[in-house]
Amino acid sequence: MIWVEEVESLPRQGLESIQLKRLQGLVERVYATVAPYREKMVAAGIKPEDIRSLDDLKLLPFTTKDDLRDNYPFGLFTVPLEEVIRVHASSGTTGKPTVVGYTENDIDLWASVMSRCLAMAGVTRGDMVHNAYGYGLFTGGLGAHYGIEALGATVIPVSGGNSKRQVTIMRDFGSTVLLSTPSYALNLADALADVGVSTDELKLRVGIHGAEPWSENMREEVERKLGIKAVDIYGLSEIIGPGVAMECLHSDRGMHILEDHFLPEVVDPETLEPLPYGEAGELVFTTLTKEAFPLIRYRTKDISKLYAEPCGCGRTLIRMEKVMGRTDDMLIIRGVNVFPSQVEHVLMGIEGVEPHYQIEVNREGTMDTMSVLVEVSEDIFSDEIRVLEGLSKQIQADVKDMLGVTCKVKLVEPRSIARSEGKAQRVVDNRKI
Repeated sequence: MIWVEEVESLPRQGLESIQLKRLQGLVERVYATVAPYREKMVAAGIKPEDIRSLDDLKLLPFTTKDDLRDNYPFGLFTVPLEEVIRVHASSGTTGKPTVVGYTENDIDLWASVMSRCLAMAGVTRGDMVHNAYGYGLFTGGLGAHYGIEALGATVIPVSGGNSKRQVTIMRDFGSTVLLSTPSYALNLADALADVGVSTDELKLRVGIHGAEPWSENMREEVERKLGIKAVDIYGLSEIIGPGVAMECLHSDRGMHILEDHFLPEVVDPETLEPLPYGEAGELVFTTLTKEAFPLIRYRTKDISKLYAEPCGCGRTLIRMEKVMGRTDDMLIIRGVNVFPSQVEHVLMGIEGVEPHYQIEVNREGTMDTMSVLVEVSEDIFSDEIRVLEGLSKQIQADVKDMLGVTCKVKLVEPRSIARSEGKAQRVVDNRKI
């Protein structure tokens, strides 16, 4: 097991000393090598020598996804392209793709932080790790792959898709660890039932799931259907990929951030002022050690909280709460802020509801309407109409109670909502805004 005790269990003062030294070096480097950063800092009246303490971090300008797209593809790289040995990119579904680059040292760093994350979930040499994250320009598959190998475990690079075949591989190869999005883990659970394989025939003991927000109720559903311990992992391509933060087996409050490499903040999304520990806001990260593509105060759009209390595992690293939603997938329905994860939380607490749903938003005249399509179990769907009507009214009432918004509910038969091999598409917004 990889346990970097000299860093992961340091008192705050020792860790902050490391962070400050690395932050000062980072600011000097980007000021000297990246014109867009230098221009932003000059406009803000900031020079590298002004960063004398970690409290001075708030003086530095933010970086946003728009900055990445405005300097597409390589305008924010700090090294010549001949030193970049790999690039990844986002899908670009909302504009130009965001392109990230890695030097050889960056790849080694990525493998190191990912292996440290895996170790938090109890993964060791000898484990057979079924990696169902997508390979390619998406950072998930390869990021996890290199971390598994660095840890000394065996990786099965199966990627996404062909779920029934994946079930066979898990059974025949003796997979002990599953890496996938939580929605795809449930897809695999469906495939188990389809091919008639029991969880007793598998050796799976832990699932490491991320890349999309998921509720505690969905965690329980994954654990029940696959017979595993399901833990949360956090990362994003712009920061490095998977390996930024990880839930350990002892934690009762979020994921450990590897903050010797990724300096976290939470800010008010409206005022952009830093918030204290325990208050919900937008996560912001500064990459302290990346070479090719470092970022200063990158606004992730993810909503979370930070906690500084030491964990029962012995790590003193700050923990982040499970992502509650995103500022840019937040729906505003007649003035009410709605996150898909809140709807999911309601649905997963209702008996007879399957963990597959989709939210549709429409505009009827000047009024926004929200509909929730929900799969129900075969028994419920084939029951008499009054049972279905009662379930529909219960969902509508529970959503109203928790979110303060009225929705239409449509109960649909099992397997009728399209499955995703990667991130699930939870929202279909048909409004022309």
